[in-house]
Amino acid sequence: MRIDLHTHSNRSDGTDPVDVLLAQAERAGLDVIALTDHDTADGWADGRRAAEELGIGFVPGIEISCKLNGISVHLLGYLPDPSYPELAEELRIVRDGRTDRIPSIVARLNGLGVPLTVDEVLAQATGTPSVGRPHVADALVANGTVANRSEAFDRFLADGKPGHVSHYAIDPGRAIDLVRAAGGVPVIAHPWGRSSYKVITADTIARLVDDHGLAGIEVDHQDHSPESRTTLRGIARELGIIYTGSSDHHGVGKIDHELGVNSTEPEQFERLLEVAKANAAASEAKVPEVYLP
Repeated sequence: MRIDLHTHSNRSDGTDPVDVLLAQAERAGLDVIALTDHDTADGWADGRRAAEELGIGFVPGIEISCKLNGISVHLLGYLPDPSYPELAEELRIVRDGRTDRIPSIVARLNGLGVPLTVDEVLAQATGTPSVGRPHVADALVANGTVANRSEAFDRFLADGKPGHVSHYAIDPGRAIDLVRAAGGVPVIAHPWGRSSYKVITADTIARLVDDHGLAGIEVDHQDHSPESRTTLRGIARELGIIYTGSSDHHGVGKIDHELGVNSTEPEQFERLLEVAKANAAASEAKVPEVYLP
């Protein structure tokens, strides 16, 4: 069984509509796919419908924007109730923060002599409630400033680069608490990718497990070296938590993240479903269902 538990559609910063993403997953030979768009569950209904038509397993999820000591950290929440009031409100604030910073990013880029307008950015973000830096990058690609998203982030948009503007993000401990309260399963995404390795240490992971009930970490990811994967898997085993693998697929928006390039072991997926069942039983939330044909 091939299981990819981290993908994005054009409901956030992926480039494919949900039904197209699911069709590509089926053609790639995946048996189960999770849709984990940034800070939104908007694609879940379409994902479930497409999964049923294609006969592929579907797991509803969200990738939540967090920040620890000023460093960006992402949390994957599987099977939470997105209407759970406290979680829904935090996600709304995050999405608003993403959108509200676009004029400031554009102004910074204009100050650097980079031609760009807010309307150009919004034109790249059709159909999503979660506008972000990738849409700025896509606008820069469209007007010929850069060749691809990677160049846009490397030159202008990554943390510490001249076009970067921070936005509101949730403390990861609180995000874990909210996902669990909403009946979901919290798993840290690519803990040693990009800049998150600076704050997501082995001790931090252990604290999030002990104090907040973190259920797992994403281990097999393209941002992780073979050595990092081995170490992270060892940390997960020592703490007795789930470890996953996934593509973090964004369509053409992210190079070298093809569907199924990494996958989650079936045994770990079963553990995730067991935690989901327990967390749902302990919550009053209206959790979504996994679809397994």
